[in-house]
Amino acid sequence: MIDPHSSEHSDATSTQMGASIAPEDSANRVPRATDAGAKENPAASLAWERVTLEKLAFAALTEQRIARRWRNFVRLAWLTFFILISWFVLSRSGPAQNTSTPHTAVVEIKGEIASGAEASAELIVAALRSAFEDVNAKGVILLINSPGGSPVQAGIINDEIRRLKNMHKKPVYAVVEESCASAAYYIAVAADKIFVDKASIVGSIGVLMDGFGFTGLMDKLGVERRLMTAGVNKGFLDPFSPQTEKHRAFAQIMLDQIHQQFIAAVKAGRGTRLKETPETFTGLFWSGQQAIELGLADQLGSLDFVAREVVKAEEIVDYTQRENVAERLVKRFGASLGAGAVRALKSIPAIE
Repeated sequence: MIDPHSSEHSDATSTQMGASIAPEDSANRVPRATDAGAKENPAASLAWERVTLEKLAFAALTEQRIARRWRNFVRLAWLTFFILISWFVLSRSGPAQNTSTPHTAVVEIKGEIASGAEASAELIVAALRSAFEDVNAKGVILLINSPGGSPVQAGIINDEIRRLKNMHKKPVYAVVEESCASAAYYIAVAADKIFVDKASIVGSIGVLMDGFGFTGLMDKLGVERRLMTAGVNKGFLDPFSPQTEKHRAFAQIMLDQIHQQFIAAVKAGRGTRLKETPETFTGLFWSGQQAIELGLADQLGSLDFVAREVVKAEEIVDYTQRENVAERLVKRFGASLGAGAVRALKSIPAIE
């Protein structure tokens, strides 16, 4: 027997089944090309934005890190600068040894005598003043080992030694090690006595001016010198221009005048002890033993000998003022700081 409600039930069931199948068919249908493009573009856009944000973030972090390092570098540089300044001031303030007891003061004159060198008038005069002003320094020794140098620097030191001797009434002795020639001997003659080693090199009382001329070489190479001056003698001693007889004579007059100044200083310092010969002022130099025989030096003796036997104060205190590592670093500090700033700025990456 057929249930009258069965067909309705079947219809309802089929309807419900149909309703439930429709979404499944919709979900399983093949997507169209336009739908795929819509999904792909947002993903690419998000990826590009993420990469860009990452680059910006990393660039910001790098810039902050560089800025932090630069700030630390500047602080450290200033700290180092002030430490070096303090070190320099303390190192130039006076001798490191104890000067409260009787002693012999020593000032070293070594290497080339020139402005800016360790054997410059600036440093040596400052050391001499400190030595003479110390009441416990019973005498001053100039410890010399120099081939010579500037007559100007030597003249300044010579004048100052004689002034300090007269002011403080304190004896000054020159002790020669390997060499005491030219401008170094100019300084030594201001001392009361000159002590040498028998093999020391002493003398060279003369003046020279050297240079090079390239005119012949330039002619061979076909190089033309184009020199324009305001003043007929402005090109005097130009190595690329021919030397005229007028210029040569002028230079010789100047050298002779400086030579006579040197000779006068030697005669004033050595006095009657000097046994002048035709070769004395020709620029020749002699051994220590010969220098004693010629009256250019007084006797053989070393630093310790003079301090012990002549000054009678065996303790030796070094008053020499030297350009130390701190001073050289301080001079170059500004340039180094600027170079560091340039390197730091160059290390900042650009955002691409």
